[in-house]
Amino acid sequence: MTAAHQAVKGDPVAALVRGRTKPADSHPIRLRSYALALVLIDVVLIAHWATGTRFRTADVLTALALLGCGAVCIEATRRLGVPAGVSRDLLSAWWLPAALLLPPLYAVLIPIPVNVLLQLRVRRTLVIRRVVSTAAVGIAGATASVLFHTVVPDPLTGPIGWLTGGPGVSAAVGAGVVFTVLNTALVAAAAHSAVPDTRWRDVLWDQESLLLDVVELCVGVMVAILCALGTLLLVLALPPVILLQRSLLHQQLQAAARMDAKTGLLNAAAWQREADIEISHERRDGDAVALLILDIDHFKQVNDMHGHLIGDQVLAGVAATLTNQLRAADVVGRFGGEEFVVLLPRTDLVEACRVAERLRTQIGRMAVPAEHSTVSITVSVGVALLRTHGEDLIELLTAADMALYRAKESGRDRVCLPGRGGDGAAAERLTVQWGDATAG
Repeated sequence: MTAAHQAVKGDPVAALVRGRTKPADSHPIRLRSYALALVLIDVVLIAHWATGTRFRTADVLTALALLGCGAVCIEATRRLGVPAGVSRDLLSAWWLPAALLLPPLYAVLIPIPVNVLLQLRVRRTLVIRRVVSTAAVGIAGATASVLFHTVVPDPLTGPIGWLTGGPGVSAAVGAGVVFTVLNTALVAAAAHSAVPDTRWRDVLWDQESLLLDVVELCVGVMVAILCALGTLLLVLALPPVILLQRSLLHQQLQAAARMDAKTGLLNAAAWQREADIEISHERRDGDAVALLILDIDHFKQVNDMHGHLIGDQVLAGVAATLTNQLRAADVVGRFGGEEFVVLLPRTDLVEACRVAERLRTQIGRMAVPAEHSTVSITVSVGVALLRTHGEDLIELLTAADMALYRAKESGRDRVCLPGRGGDGAAAERLTVQWGDATAG
């Protein structure tokens, strides 16, 4: 399952959890409206099926058994914690069997107590996240349940021949695919509503998340088959699912230790390690390497006027813009405060200035929604080139920081080169020429 989140790869509204602002001001109107729509659909589905569902002992016991397994998984892994932002778990191993084996009402209801338990026992996160996640899983599960029951009307108490022949198992896999795709799409839409500048591919699938979805689907179908053969067989499924979930969370926590929580970019330490490695490779191959330092102009005024929550959303927006505008090989990180760093492998000085100017322009077009207004910002950018302005990462950072200082001193919202020693006049000319060429 993909946990609902308001931004891609980050947690720009984490300040809300610390009580810096009121919940009503914490989310764009699109996200609040979208979450409300999901809840209304969920409520309508519950009301529709509550009056027409016959509560049978076998169904109730199976639902309780699946809920119990989910609770055991949560308790067994809660000491590991859950990384901020996007998180994955294997709770679909219990939700998908509920959708396949039980009437649709159970598929809508079961996610509610499980998410309440996650909120109380694992990690207290924004309520809107839990709401969107619960509703998305419920809607996806109910859809999968309806589709599967058209092929196998009574999978628990009827003939179990669907387990060994006919279209039963294929229908279960197909319903599982529908569940996975719909759940991911609903959560991705919530993420995109929170940060509209986010690319859809960043909130849908990449290679790793697609592989995890396939694993979840396989585990869920296998647990459903075991449960159909006998509820007590869930005891055999529980230990391997717990082990898989612990391994998955451990991997995510290791990855989260490298990331900046507010932006989803590399943190300063991780960026420096990767930048050092990249520079070593480029020095060995003789390729050019450029480094950019970007600093948000007057960022303190944004925090003072609109609050730290909006400031965090600005940081997330800048991070998303950088990710969208740069190549996969570029090393991007948050250096602290309102500063960002970008290492550009195989990039000469002219191309580095072109990239810096494009980033400056695109960030200047951002409009972050705030109460009764929008927030626009500008950035100043310092550019430095390996060998020309420094021989290693530290010297390159020093030179780029010097260039950033020149940009600030020259009026902000511009790209500058270091201008160190005898290179000062040449650097000044290249900076001015690049600005004139861009304006023309």
